[in-house]
Parts: sequence; structure tokens; C-alpha cells
Amino acid sequence: MTKKSQSDVMRRFASKGVFPHQMAFTLLIPFRNIFLSPRQLIERLELKDDMTVLEVGPGPGYFSCKIAGQVKKGKLILADIQKEMLDYAKKRLQRKGIENVGFYQCDGHSFQFDEGTFDRIFMVTVIGEVENREVYLKEFYRMLKPGGMLSISELAGDPDKMTIEEVKELAANSSFGFYRLYGKEKNYTINFRKEVI
Repeated sequence: MTKKSQSDVMRRFASKGVFPHQMAFTLLIPFRNIFLSPRQLIERLELKDDMTVLEVGPGPGYFSCKIAGQVKKGKLILADIQKEMLDYAKKRLQRKGIENVGFYQCDGHSFQFDEGTFDRIFMVTVIGEVENREVYLKEFYRMLKPGGMLSISELAGDPDKMTIEEVKELAANSSFGFYRLYGKEKNYTINFRKEVI
């Protein structure tokens, strides 16, 4: 890597926008647990072992291993706009012998999944990086089963972090019903439901 490309990566690392895949290793530091641990996230997602779950923006898969272990009879799909992040996560999960996982590269606009595919869709410190948020939320609504849950977590230190009210407004504009809030403005998870019609 040239000095110019190194400085570009560092600039992207410290500013708003898509997290650089070259810094993916920093997302695996166990220190993250003080903000949100995989165990806490599993509780907040109210997972059952036969669920089909979509994780959007998994990075190197910090939460993915534990989530996949929680849905042993179901499936976890990792979706990321960066192929390099998916490759990193895939290697980690394969090393651990986790097989109930699929990988999907996003195009930033739409998802090639059928209506009503997922029981849960979740993202951690990702929504602020998404350029087409409204489009993504409408797609999430379409892809969730009736009664399915969208879970958005935002954590301290993320330059793209959205406020609780911003996330609530975004979800409401896509027909989601507010379900539950964990934490406070600094570190939080908000869950929304696709209402059963």
C-alpha cells in the first residue's frame, strides 16, 4: 500500500462514510463489548433457533458467529456493500466451522430476496453510512415477514451515528411500528415491527 493510499484509508477510518475494509481488524477488538456485546444483542433481537436473519453491514463478523450459533436450525445471511468485508467474515466463520450462514453483496439500492423472507433484520453502527436510507428501509419492510423485527443499534464514537429520533422518524416513514428501545442516546438499540395485517 502506498503512503497516499494509507493516508486515504486513515482519513476514511476517522471520518463519515463507508468504513474502510483495510481497518476491519479494529472491529474485532473485544473492548467493543462495553458498548454492545453479542450476548446483549442476542437478547435484544429475541431470537429463536429456527429464524432466518439478515445482518446488514457485518464488517468482519464481530456479532455474526454468536448470532449464527443462536439460530442453529435457521440461517444467518450477511449482507455488505464491500466484498472484502464479506470475504473476511466468511473466512472467520468457516474457521469456526459455522455453516448455517450465507453471504450477499449489496448494490446500495435493492436486495434480491423475496418478500417476507426474514424474521429479523439487524444492523449495528451501519445506518448512518447508508446513502439510500429510505430505499433500504422500504426494502427491509418488504423482506420481513409480518410481525418480523428490524433492529438498529448505534454506538458512541461512530462518526455517522444517528440520533434516536432520526432513526424513529426514518422507520416510521417506511411503515414500521416502534417496538422497544434499549439504552440511551449514547449507546442504544431500537427495535421496530412490521405490523401483522
